[in-house]
Amino acid sequence: MLFGNLYIYFDWNGRAEISDSSRKNIFLSLLVTSILGTLSFLVLRRSHHEEEILSEEEGRLLLSTHAMYKHRASSAIQDAKSEFKTILQLLKTKTILLLSPCMAYSGLELSFYSGVYGTCIGATTQFGLAAKGLIGISGIVVGIGEIVGGGLFGLLCKNNRFRRTSVVFLAMVVHFVAFYLIFLNIPDDAPVVFRTTTQKNPYLTPSVSIALLCSFLLGLGDSCFNTQLYSILGCVYAEQSTPAFAIFKFIQSVFAAVAFFYSGYVLLMWQLLLMVILGFAGTLSFFVVERMQNISLDLQEY
Repeated sequence: MLFGNLYIYFDWNGRAEISDSSRKNIFLSLLVTSILGTLSFLVLRRSHHEEEILSEEEGRLLLSTHAMYKHRASSAIQDAKSEFKTILQLLKTKTILLLSPCMAYSGLELSFYSGVYGTCIGATTQFGLAAKGLIGISGIVVGIGEIVGGGLFGLLCKNNRFRRTSVVFLAMVVHFVAFYLIFLNIPDDAPVVFRTTTQKNPYLTPSVSIALLCSFLLGLGDSCFNTQLYSILGCVYAEQSTPAFAIFKFIQSVFAAVAFFYSGYVLLMWQLLLMVILGFAGTLSFFVVERMQNISLDLQEY
């Protein structure tokens, strides 16, 4: 969020139009970085316990190299099948069904702050030649909001008196304030213009300060919402955390992909309204799950 957007700011600032060569350079840079990041997982060592188990099995069975890899592949397939069955079972549980609106909302707002909002700023006519550079600045400010929210509420929530529901409610309020300011500050046709700038005028004269404030609020609210989703999933599914988080990322990714698809065709007002509705429903469902969890813990104490 910080370094990538800093590059975009210096590369795009002052440009009226982004050239194909500039887009290719950014794409190739991100592609190489992602490949290197993925390959770095290969150098991670297994735990000592896992290495001992594998060496004992391999030594006891005296497997050949070919048979050893075949045995490992078979074990991996069996583990994958087992995890997939667990995922299907968890999908039917009441908790996952209730948390689904939260997960879906996290996908919509992920696509909005990571791609749609920056595009809207860059397409705003009133920002002039600085508009394209503001895309990078907006991304940096979103990253700052993520860092502040994640660090602050990650520490505060260690105190049991500061409940998860309080953080989620705060996240909802922060996001709704950001959505309202965006509605007032950014032209309604900003997401749907491509080779031209916006033609409509917003309710307020577009302000760079308000636009960047909204970027910070989007990052802050996202970090609050996501940290608490991770927290409640880890508490409820402590013994089945892997499939639970897989469901979360799946639902989030599906709705993020859907949001990216329609974002270029739907006016800004309707995109904001959809997020408000789903965000409100997700917050209510989170409160219900938290209440169920508290009742369950109270019953266990008795």
